[in-house]
Amino acid sequence: MVHVAYVSSDSIRTLFSDAMSRMYQQEVPQYGTLVQLVADINKQVLAREPGLHQQLQHQGELERLSLERHGAIRVGTAAELNMLRRIFAIMGMQPVSYYDLSEAGVPVHSTAFRPVDQASLQHNPFRIFTSLLRLELIEDAVLRQQAEAILAQRDIFTAQARKLVDVAEAQGGLTDAQAQEFVAEVLETFRWHQHATVDHASYQALQNSHRLIADVVCFHGPHINHLTPRSLDIDAVQQQMPAAGISPKAVIEGPPRRRCPILLRQTSFTALEEVVMFDGKQAGTHTARFGEIEQRGMALTPKGRDLYDQLLSRSRQAPAQPDNDRHQRQLADIFADFPDDETSLRQQQLGYFRYELTDAGRKQAAQGGIANSDDMEALIEAGLVQASPITYEDFLPVSAAGIFQSNLGNAGHEAYGQNASKVAFEQALGSAVIDEFGLYADMQADSIQAVRQALGA
Repeated sequence: MVHVAYVSSDSIRTLFSDAMSRMYQQEVPQYGTLVQLVADINKQVLAREPGLHQQLQHQGELERLSLERHGAIRVGTAAELNMLRRIFAIMGMQPVSYYDLSEAGVPVHSTAFRPVDQASLQHNPFRIFTSLLRLELIEDAVLRQQAEAILAQRDIFTAQARKLVDVAEAQGGLTDAQAQEFVAEVLETFRWHQHATVDHASYQALQNSHRLIADVVCFHGPHINHLTPRSLDIDAVQQQMPAAGISPKAVIEGPPRRRCPILLRQTSFTALEEVVMFDGKQAGTHTARFGEIEQRGMALTPKGRDLYDQLLSRSRQAPAQPDNDRHQRQLADIFADFPDDETSLRQQQLGYFRYELTDAGRKQAAQGGIANSDDMEALIEAGLVQASPITYEDFLPVSAAGIFQSNLGNAGHEAYGQNASKVAFEQALGSAVIDEFGLYADMQADSIQAVRQALGA
C-alpha cells in the first residue's frame, strides 16, 4: 500500500494567510505601508521593554507576532456561509462565538473562524471574522426581494475550489500540489472585483438602505474588506499613521491603555474610495476596504467580561469625545474600577491564566513533588509556580461594529433592536459555534492539571 502524505491544516492556513497578505498589499498598497509601520513600532517596543520581550518569548508569542492576525469577510446567503465553514475546516479553523452586530446598527451576525488548540495558535493564529447579511432586516419588501434575487444568481466559489473541498473531505486531507491549488482557487473568493453585478440605480437603492448591504450584494464576490497586523503599542500606531500618509479613524475601539492589557483594542485607516463599473461602462465609487490594527491582551472570564461590559456601557453613556486623546482619558477614568495588576486579576478570577512550574518547582518535582498541589496561589507564593495571562483570541462586537461603521462612509445607523438569532445563524452555518469561554477555561484547567501531575498529585 502506498502511503500518501497530506499537508497539515496548520501549513495550509499559513499558505493561505501569506497569499492573502500578498494579494491585499497589491490591491491596497496603503495596507503594506501599515504593516511596515506596525513592524517598526513593534521592534521599538521590544527593544525598550526587555521584560515584555522575555515574556512574549517565553509564551511563544514572538514567533506569531509578525504573522497576519485576522481578516474579515461578509457573505450574503446561508449557502455561502456553509461553504466557507467547509473551506476553513480544511485550514484548521473552527467557528468560535456568535456576534450580533445588528444591535449596533450593522445588519449582520457573525462568527470568527480560527484555530482552537494551543499548538495551532502558536503555529499561526490567523482568523477570519465572517459575517452573514441579515436580509430580513431590510424593511422595504421589494428591495429585500431584489437583494435575494441578486444573491441567488452568483456563485462566489470557483468550480475547482468546490471540487478540492470535496476531495479534501473525502480523502481526509490534501497533498502538497492539491493544497497549493486549493489556496489559489479559494483566494479568488476574497479578490476585489471592480465590476458590479447590478446597474447603478439598484446599487444606489441598496446603498441607501445600508451601505454594508450594497457592499455584500452588488459584487461577484464578498472580497476581503480588511487585514489586521498585531501591534504591541496601538497608541503609537494611531499617532504615527498620519506621518506615514495614512488617515486613521477618530478613536481606538475597545478598552483603554493599561499596564495589563485586556481583550482587544482596534483602530484602522479610513476606507478607500474605489472606482466601480456598472453595466461595464458607467463609473461610480464604492467605499468598503481598509486596513486595521489590533492590540491583544488577556482573555477575561465571564465575571471579568461582565465587569468590562458594565464599564463599557457606562463609557458609552458619557459624552462622545472628538479626538482619541480625550476619548482615552475619559475611558481610563471609567475603567479605573477594573483592576490593573495580574495578581488582582488572577485572585479575583477576572482573567484566564496559564500555570507552569518555575525552575524551583521543577527542582521540587524532581525531588519527589509536594503533597498539597491544589492551591495554585500558595504554590505561586512559594515560588514553585508562575502564571501568565492567556491571550484573547476572539473579538468584541461593539468594537467590530464601530470599525465597520467608521468605514462605511456615513454617520452610522440606528440599532435594529434585539435581533440576536444564534439558532438561525447556526442553521445557516451547518454547525454549532464553539463557546470561547469554554476554550479558555480548558486551557487554564489543562495547565493546572499539568502542574499538579508534575508535582505528584
